[in-house]
Amino acid sequence: MPPTKTNAPSQPPPFAVKDCALAAIATGVRAQTLRELRDRCRDIHPGAVYYHFWGRLLRPTFDNPEFTNDFAQWAYEALHDTRLAERLGVIDPTAFEDTEALRRELIEVCEERLDELATVPASASDRQFSFIRSQIVVFDTHKRIARPRDLSSAFAQLSLGSIFYHFIDARRRTAEGLDDFRVWLGGFGEPGAPLIDAIGKLDPYFAPLSEQRAALVGAAAAALASTATAKTAPGKKGGKR
Repeated sequence: MPPTKTNAPSQPPPFAVKDCALAAIATGVRAQTLRELRDRCRDIHPGAVYYHFWGRLLRPTFDNPEFTNDFAQWAYEALHDTRLAERLGVIDPTAFEDTEALRRELIEVCEERLDELATVPASASDRQFSFIRSQIVVFDTHKRIARPRDLSSAFAQLSLGSIFYHFIDARRRTAEGLDDFRVWLGGFGEPGAPLIDAIGKLDPYFAPLSEQRAALVGAAAAALASTATAKTAPGKKGGKR
């Protein structure tokens, strides 16, 4: 009888590259004092919490902000409270399972500072904190990445919007809480493991998107080079008995 044919393990379809933009939507909600900021944060749309932590990465800026989120920057510039700004500035949104957990941390930091102060800090009337919420607009670039070994060169060609959508925003969309690249690589099994490990070590928050893109390029190139070296390395010879 002819040998039975076995089906090769299926591989994921090519990675579909998307791009995005954050549409800023005014809420009409403002805060002038630290107490008002805390109170507004309790009820504000979750899209506003997301925008004020992540939106800076996609917004065009002409300066070098002292802090990575809008709450910390406002505390520093408008309330002139450096200690509060530093506490807000070290909040890493990737450390929280969802936006509500991040909201609770934000409120807690504000409450702790209020307990420490004899008077409530306030901004000038023209420097109030204006809450803005975001809506992400996504579109298909029609670019595809066929194989894991194409990732390094593909990363170098991605727009900053694509980096944001796949490397950052994906963490709130995927069931695993991972970026889209690692989810896709997981479908390749063991061959995708070195790239998954390399990408997983990168910080998605405390660096501009251009630096994150460069880090992805470097991490993928190093992982692929290491894999290629391991494949071509000669096996160990057994010793004398």
